[in-house]
Amino acid sequence: MEQSMEHYAERVRSLAPTEEPERQYYFIDVMKSVLAEKENRIGRKLTMNVVTFGCQMNAKDSETLSGILSAIGYEETDNEEADLVLYNTCTVRENANTRVYGRIGYLGNLKKKNPEKRIILCGCMMQEPQAVEKIRKSYRFVDVIFGTHNIFKLAELLFEREVQGALVIDVWDKATGIVEDLPRRNKYGFKAGINIMYGCNNFCSYCIVPYVRGRERSRSAADIVAEARHLADNGVREVMLLGQNVNSYGKNMTDGVSFAQLLHMVSEVEGIRRIRFMTPHPKDLSDELIDEIAVNPKVCKHVHLPLQSGSSRVLRAMNRHYTKERYLELVDKIKERIPGVAVTTDIIVGFPGETEEDFLETIDVVRKAGFMAAYTFLYSKRTGTPAASMEGQVSDEVAGERFKRLLSNVGEVSAREAERFSGRTLEVLCEEYKPGEGLMTGRLDNNLLVHFPAEEALWGELVTVRLEECKGFYYLGTLCSTVV
Repeated sequence: MEQSMEHYAERVRSLAPTEEPERQYYFIDVMKSVLAEKENRIGRKLTMNVVTFGCQMNAKDSETLSGILSAIGYEETDNEEADLVLYNTCTVRENANTRVYGRIGYLGNLKKKNPEKRIILCGCMMQEPQAVEKIRKSYRFVDVIFGTHNIFKLAELLFEREVQGALVIDVWDKATGIVEDLPRRNKYGFKAGINIMYGCNNFCSYCIVPYVRGRERSRSAADIVAEARHLADNGVREVMLLGQNVNSYGKNMTDGVSFAQLLHMVSEVEGIRRIRFMTPHPKDLSDELIDEIAVNPKVCKHVHLPLQSGSSRVLRAMNRHYTKERYLELVDKIKERIPGVAVTTDIIVGFPGETEEDFLETIDVVRKAGFMAAYTFLYSKRTGTPAASMEGQVSDEVAGERFKRLLSNVGEVSAREAERFSGRTLEVLCEEYKPGEGLMTGRLDNNLLVHFPAEEALWGELVTVRLEECKGFYYLGTLCSTVV
């Protein structure tokens, strides 16, 4: 039987195409047969559950992973008792790793009850050799491990697990290219993310991302526009262009397309009504990009501009390449050229060496910049980054007290910023319906949420809503027109 399996595996491998993504479609077809045989043997359909940790780029990757599993024949379910559970991991903070270890242990208990269960781990955490080694030694029931650079190989790696009958580890040190055009299972039918680039060259001193995602690699503009056109043909109205630093788009290519030009190209796709992007870096946000946002009606008037700290001294230690003064000048320019724009940000409290004076500089920026929202974080020491070994680590007590003050100031400023839209009638994309309450939740062009009475049939539609009452970070509204 063992020789027969080895012969079968070698024959399958020998017939596989060498080019991607054709090779992966071949293994999807192979795994369809494997899964069908298994389902026939046990007398039921096999299910899968994909769990995403971390950022929007991980969420986009998970849509591809779900698409591959669906193409193989797995039925999607929303709980971890599924026959295949895939964790797409994040490693931005060390407590994220701890959380994943606990969840893996829980999956091990479930696997004892279901011998058909497969446990797959991928993503940023798996790019860390120490994490992979810990899983290999302590969680022997895991079936497949791979990283960020070869998610497209899921079907092939599942085949290897089936024929080898043991843990398969395939983690690449760096990417060898960009493979797209794979099956995809969108969470929403009306909006979707598009990866325009991978990796990061910035090496902020607190961040592990460049080490686990690799250096910047841009996709061709033609491929991005083609994907946007395909999504539009399938009912998508809003796209989000994704990259660790979208301002750097195209810098490693020779075709000369800038990010601003790419935005314009995507906006010309018929059927696309809204374009968002995430995330720009303040150090190289261009006048060209600001002008494109200002004049292009399809580009949402929302700029997420991570600050991280308001202290120029701390920003230098963070390796952010801008000062407090430069940041505020940039915000003023954005608000002057783009009327009604919402500026949101990220802020870290308690970075090593942060003094009370440094923290007050951050509060000063919050009050002067007028952020519509701020995503605030307590600094988390991340092994493998320069900041982890810096002197002057701030105590939890001091950082926690500063964090509370920051939240109070952010709340006050964002409520003031949101209030200026009261009484206006604006376009809203209907994103979530609550049947028990008869309420629809929609998102404005500027990223604010509004709740309003509506029928479920409007889910995914663009409508106009009058903003009646500001609740700080969201509105209560009244539906005006049913379809825009």
